[in-house]
Amino acid sequence: MSNAERRMFGLVGHPVGHSVSPAMHSAAFRAHHLPHIYSAFDVPTGAELARFVSDIRSGLIAGANVTIPHKRAIMSMVDDVDASAADVGAANVLCATESRRVTAYNTDVVALRDELALLLGSAPPRGDDPEGPYGARSSPRQRAVIIGAGGAAFAAIAACKLLGYHLISVTTRSWTSTEAMLESPAGQRASELGALTAPWPIPTDRSISSKSSVALRLNWSEFTVAADLIIQATSAGMLGGPPGEEVTGIIPWDALSPSVCLYDLVYNPPVTPFLRTARERGLRAEGGLGMLVGQAAQSFTLWTGLPAPVEVMRAAAEDSLRKATGGR
Repeated sequence: MSNAERRMFGLVGHPVGHSVSPAMHSAAFRAHHLPHIYSAFDVPTGAELARFVSDIRSGLIAGANVTIPHKRAIMSMVDDVDASAADVGAANVLCATESRRVTAYNTDVVALRDELALLLGSAPPRGDDPEGPYGARSSPRQRAVIIGAGGAAFAAIAACKLLGYHLISVTTRSWTSTEAMLESPAGQRASELGALTAPWPIPTDRSISSKSSVALRLNWSEFTVAADLIIQATSAGMLGGPPGEEVTGIIPWDALSPSVCLYDLVYNPPVTPFLRTARERGLRAEGGLGMLVGQAAQSFTLWTGLPAPVEVMRAAAEDSLRKATGGR
C-alpha cells in the first residue's frame, strides 16, 4: 500500500443511487495503491450542497464529482472557477487546494467531445493544439440537436462547437412557451453559448400556444429531421429518474436521416428508451458510459496528479452495471 494519507472523495447530486462512480474511482485508487475512499452523497437541496462545499473547504473531503441537478448551482458556491467551467457555465469536478480553497472544473466537455468524435467516425482533436483550451476543431458539420438545458446540456453545446457544428438547437420540457424560454436563465445561457433555443416541441398542459411558440415548435421539428447529431442530455430514462418516453416522444423518428447519430448521456440503464428506439430503426446510437469514464479519468488526475488507469476504470464501471442489472 502507498504511504499517502487517506483522503475522502465523493459524488454529490440527487439522485445518486444509480451511480457507478464509487466502483470506478475505488478501482482507480487500488490500481495506484492509494488508500483513498470514494462515496456517493445524496444531496437534494441547495443548502445541503453549500454545506458539502464547506466540508471540502474545511478539509473533511478532498474533492468531488458533481452531477444532476447541481452542475450550475455549484458555480456560485466555490472560491475559484477554472476556465473549463467558466466557459460553459457549469462544473462537474471540485478540487481542494492547500490553502483551503475550492476550485470548480469541467471535464464533461472534453470527455463528450471525444466520445462524439468516435461515434461520428472522426479522430478526437489534439489536446495540445493552440486553437483553444479543448483542442482544434475537426471538419465542419451542420446541425446538432440537444434535448435538455442543464449543466450536461451546456457541456454538449460546447462539445458540438468544438467538433465544428455551426447550427445547434436546444429544447427542454420546462420551456412551455417562447416567453418561458426567453425568460429562463438556462435559455439565456444556451443562447450565450451560441445555440438556438426552441420551446418543447409537444405542448403540455402548461404550454402556451402563441403564434411564435407554434412556429418555433415547427421549426424545431424541421431542424431535427435534417440533423446530423441528436444528444439526449436530461435524466429522462435514468434509473430513478423521469420516464424515458418523454424525450423519445418528441423525436420525428420516421423522418430522420439514416445517417444521423444519436447519443444519450444516461448510462444506467445501459439501454434507455431513447437508445432502444434509435437502434430499432438501425440508427447509430451510443449511451453515456464512455463519457462518464472519460470525465472521471480527468477528475482522478486533477485530484492525484497521476495518470488515470482508464481501462481499469471502465472495467469497474461495466462490472458495476452488470451487477446492478442482474447480468443483462
